[in-house]
Amino acid sequence: MVVRKQKRSRKYFGTRRWGVGNIKNARGAGDRGGVGRAGARKHNFTYMTSKAREEMHRRGFHPWRQSTKYNEITLGKISSMAESLKEGDSTIELKGYKVLSNGVLTKPLKISASGFSKSAEEKIKSAGGEALVIGKQ
Repeated sequence: MVVRKQKRSRKYFGTRRWGVGNIKNARGAGDRGGVGRAGARKHNFTYMTSKAREEMHRRGFHPWRQSTKYNEITLGKISSMAESLKEGDSTIELKGYKVLSNGVLTKPLKISASGFSKSAEEKIKSAGGEALVIGKQ
């Protein structure tokens, strides 16, 4: 099938300026504000500054695989969770959490989590508990 193209507008034929004002205004890449072939820059720039700030000024190599980020939980919250446990139960499993050392552990617990800070591990062991990293058992 034949691809039909719209007929070119002949509106500016015969003029030197082609609708750009003075002939000086459209010389080379200077009429695009220094952004090469990009055209008008201001609308895109407004979008970037308001809605996609994290996309601006990125340089260098970015790995295709992002590092894992864990939710944070403190020893103070864990000790408050331990109060609601049954009498015989002393294990808490926190998959996807990193245990931080803020707070005091009141009773010995066996805590399994995705990560521990060094000081949190020390506090757990000093309370008579055990810190197990999920995936490294």
